[in-house]
Amino acid sequence: MEAAVRAITKHGADVGMDDIAAEAGVSKPVLYRHFSDKSDLYVAVGEWGADLLMKRLRPTIEQPGSPNERIRRIVGAYLGVIEEHPELYRFVVRRTFADRPVTQDPVVAEKTMIANTLSRLLGEYMRALGLDSGGVEAWSHGLVGMVQASGDWWLERQAMSRENLTDYLAQLIWYGIDGVLRSAGIALDPDEPLEMDPRLSLVSDDETPDAGAEGR
Repeated sequence: MEAAVRAITKHGADVGMDDIAAEAGVSKPVLYRHFSDKSDLYVAVGEWGADLLMKRLRPTIEQPGSPNERIRRIVGAYLGVIEEHPELYRFVVRRTFADRPVTQDPVVAEKTMIANTLSRLLGEYMRALGLDSGGVEAWSHGLVGMVQASGDWWLERQAMSRENLTDYLAQLIWYGIDGVLRSAGIALDPDEPLEMDPRLSLVSDDETPDAGAEGR
């Protein structure tokens, strides 16, 4: 896997099996003893990348702070990973390397895990404020999709710094949350830590509680 990631970094998202075998110092037949085909390798690399992202995101989600601090940390960590590993990101997201449909899509699994964790975090806050948390799952998936789409654009265009993009996205996310709170007559200072501070760990899809059911 380390050789595959090095080869992707060196040769780009369109890397070939020959390039990966050479980087690993083995022949292609030996490489195919570890991965049955290109799609098998694609899934393994995708899972490696998802694990890297989760290791970066986990402490940003669990660390306490004000709403603005937490939002900025999460967005900044995500953008930091794709900036650090742009070719690996393109390799996984574009799926041009896979030679057959994959049953385990690491991109979908990664997005779902992040969204589920955000759902739990937002749900805890909404319920603590006495608000309906029925929409947090939809909001969370929407936020993850927005940040990923913005990251895709930024990675190709590089029209602004990562810090500026983090600022813009964090501002947009907070305004959305603030709008929901104000519609219920609640005004919070985004730069002040909230009294409750749930510490969460990333969970799998089947471990996530039904936010809609709990919020009603």
